[in-house]
Amino acid sequence: MHFTPVTRQAARLSTSFTFLAASLAFAGCGESTPAEAPSAPLEAPTAPATSTAWQVATDGSAVDFIMEAPLENIHGRAPSSVNGELSLDLANLASSTALVRIDLLQLEVLQQKRETADQAFGEEVRSETQNEHVRTWFEISPDAPADVREANRWAEFRVERVDNVSEANVTGMSGDERVVQATLHGQLRVHGHTVPKSARVELTFTYEGANATGVRVRSLEPVSVGLEEYDVRPRSAFGTLAERTLAALGEKVATSAPVTFDFRAAPAAR
Repeated sequence: MHFTPVTRQAARLSTSFTFLAASLAFAGCGESTPAEAPSAPLEAPTAPATSTAWQVATDGSAVDFIMEAPLENIHGRAPSSVNGELSLDLANLASSTALVRIDLLQLEVLQQKRETADQAFGEEVRSETQNEHVRTWFEISPDAPADVREANRWAEFRVERVDNVSEANVTGMSGDERVVQATLHGQLRVHGHTVPKSARVELTFTYEGANATGVRVRSLEPVSVGLEEYDVRPRSAFGTLAERTLAALGEKVATSAPVTFDFRAAPAAR
């Protein structure tokens, strides 16, 4: 699958995306650190000559995660946040590629708390302050320079290889709905850092006669996104680390986010 190349500004991210900062009441400022220059965004893989372009529908797309810690659970969700392009070879799905982006400015977090580990968690609540902390951690808060904020708002997943395909030739299947399972391998870029990741997915193709009209791409297993591997850390302001580290937050903030996604795409207009 192959998602549209990212604009020159797009660069850093985080969906799995680690939408963590729900319980950051620390106001202490650490040492001021210079902002890291945004690295180049991911380029779309070379599309196979036999593939066709499919456009992701942003509306209705979804990215979710639940970060579980002993005393606080953080539920992150980014509705209608996905865009990109898939390069699909329906006669041989294993040769397909993709580049997909997630808009982290669409991310919001909700929190469940409890006082001790033997109590039940309370109801999910949304705090604007907590959501401001999340944006500060990802360096997409209003105090970030415009170019840095624009670069960091995008999480990118470049699909370079597809295997474990249950049925490689979709055109050889029958019916108005054709379901295939596969594993996508590639690079996930968040917050200016790129790490190899894999995702087990279900692809549901819709057909009208002999023509494919759409596909739904849904994760079957969460993709683990670690905060440290993407340098997503407590910050009190842009360029300023907070005094409390991830380790110090201990039982309140998990160090990784298990991210799931669900979106649809259709053949691009020619």
